[in-house]
Amino acid sequence: MAMTRRIKSVEESIRDTDEPEHRLKKNLSGLDLTVFGVGVIIGTGIFVLTGVVARDQAGPAAAISFVIAGVVCGLAALCYAEFASTVPVAGSAYTFSYATFGEFIAWIIGWDLVLELALGAATVAVGWSGYLQQLLDDVGISLPTSIAGEEARFNIPAILIVLAMTAVLVLGIKLSSRVTAVIVAIKVAIVLLIVVVGVFYLTADNYSPFVPPAQPAGEGEGGWHSPLIELLGFSQGTYGWGGVVAGASIVFFAFIGFDIVATAAEETRDPKRDLPRGILGSLVLCTLLYVAVSLVVVGMQNYTELSATAPLAGAFSSVGLTAFSTIISIGALAGLTSVVMILMLGQSRVLFAMSRDRLLPPGLAKVHPRYGTPYRITIATGLVVAVLAGLVPLDTLAEMVNIGTLFAFLLVSVGVLVLRRTRPDLPRAFRVPLVPALPIVSALACFWLMLNLPADTWLRFVVWMAIGLGVYWLYSWQHSRLATRDVEARTPEPAHPEG
Repeated sequence: MAMTRRIKSVEESIRDTDEPEHRLKKNLSGLDLTVFGVGVIIGTGIFVLTGVVARDQAGPAAAISFVIAGVVCGLAALCYAEFASTVPVAGSAYTFSYATFGEFIAWIIGWDLVLELALGAATVAVGWSGYLQQLLDDVGISLPTSIAGEEARFNIPAILIVLAMTAVLVLGIKLSSRVTAVIVAIKVAIVLLIVVVGVFYLTADNYSPFVPPAQPAGEGEGGWHSPLIELLGFSQGTYGWGGVVAGASIVFFAFIGFDIVATAAEETRDPKRDLPRGILGSLVLCTLLYVAVSLVVVGMQNYTELSATAPLAGAFSSVGLTAFSTIISIGALAGLTSVVMILMLGQSRVLFAMSRDRLLPPGLAKVHPRYGTPYRITIATGLVVAVLAGLVPLDTLAEMVNIGTLFAFLLVSVGVLVLRRTRPDLPRAFRVPLVPALPIVSALACFWLMLNLPADTWLRFVVWMAIGLGVYWLYSWQHSRLATRDVEARTPEPAHPEG
């Protein structure tokens, strides 16, 4: 069909960034991008998943689970770095897919990224409200559970943090980067404080055995909430090396967000140099912090006794350092603040690119004349996320964030191979090594982690994609820039009478 051949060339994508009404300000450096990456990766994962995976899956070897997940993300990050430096345009995986697979797949991946970014921001905002409630309780101020926390019916703190971060994003990318830098400095300092203090309370016996003996899987929830890989006949146990690998599929989600660095490509002063540095630098730094924290937690308290909801606070309480509960809550609150903002930054840039390509109403792509930000789509994104965070229970939907991210990683990995074959002439400031082996391994690793997600998550993913296909057929296919170009190409020139 004609639509399958609608491929937007790299040159067209770059040319669109120079249109006056769509031109974004280039204010970001490599350091700014690294800070963005750290700002979105370090969230609740470092305060919660470190203990959960150690207790339920890997034991003290949870640190190895983080390393495996970091390597899988690193493979995808290399693919992102090549694309982002070759196609320095807002939109990340959406823009990359447009240049390789065509408009139809680009729409699917753009629609898919809503799962990672908008839904992710709403989920994190609800978590932010919960940590605020806990912190205020620690100092003697109680907020009603009906308006704050994860069980709130009308979550006012979640709405307020989303609206505040929306305002920061509208006022300029440089201001956003400065706010993020301050927040990141606070939470990294707290993480380092946890590691440095915790080292003095380690017990060698807690590391033995480092990899606990494998145990068969217990009776889980069964049915559609079981991992898809189990329904396909592959039984998963706990502990042992199988548990370590299974734990990697869980802690992988603590790394979600490094790909958002690529969405800021169009606002980077030297994208060919700074984007690979920002993507890979933030990922390496966060992996080291995750490994250090996981080793400290299991060294302070036996992995079988770790708390499921607050393992860090529980570990410090077990050695008599109860005051650290408040410090950890401050770190988590700071961490989640930057996560909310950067997820909305990524979402607004993806939707901005889609609107500029007229797959969504083009009026949404208007750039503010003073601040140089896509203010209309940013405000619209903020309002939608605020409604979701304030009113919608997100426990079940949050799992969809994970499958959406992995699907994007998979397509970008395959896209590197496709673009290498179709456009070998393109200048590439950064090149993925060991092609085709490395992108293939990256794609397979992402798919394997997808198989470890519950089957009902896959079902919801299919339903969400079906809705997206409906929107594409009813609006986007007919209104896109490339549709208009195709119509003009098929329209014959009017005959000119001979004079």
